[in-house]
Amino acid sequence: MIALSPTPVLETERLVLRAPAARDWEHFNVFLASDRGRFVRSGDYSEEQSWRAFGHVIGHWVLRGFGTFIFTLKDNDRALGMCGPWRPVGWPENELGWTVWAPEAEGQGFAHEAAVAARDHAFDVLGWDTAVSYIAPGNARSIALAKRLGAAPDAAAAFPGAGPCLVYRHPRPEVRA
Repeated sequence: MIALSPTPVLETERLVLRAPAARDWEHFNVFLASDRGRFVRSGDYSEEQSWRAFGHVIGHWVLRGFGTFIFTLKDNDRALGMCGPWRPVGWPENELGWTVWAPEAEGQGFAHEAAVAARDHAFDVLGWDTAVSYIAPGNARSIALAKRLGAAPDAAAAFPGAGPCLVYRHPRPEVRA
């Protein structure tokens, strides 16, 4: 298999954040097919749409030079989810996005740990001066994570697509300090 190179690898206390790879497809697809994937996919699940979405995740790195990281435990390369900077065509702003693919990874603080590392990377390395998270109104877990990260609702912010969508704005590093 061909791997994306060179891409950064971030490490936290418990996690490795790395570029997506072909071996992550199965975990991504199972997530999108699950009820938990309803907040991410558009419409009903189809393997064809899931395949295209995964290609979008990998291709974003090639087209933009950055993208969402796959997060894994340090001692196990199984993809638990995805988190990181994101700005496909049509997005009005830079987004910090996340999804937890593995049900057993929910409630463990992994998404928060990954999001802090990815947010810091976006601001400190990519030079972002702002970031938002686009969240489906019924996605209580993502809303809670955005708030835990210090993000606040921004009702005036534009969002991609027809909605409904909540926009949470992340504080700049100097505000968080």
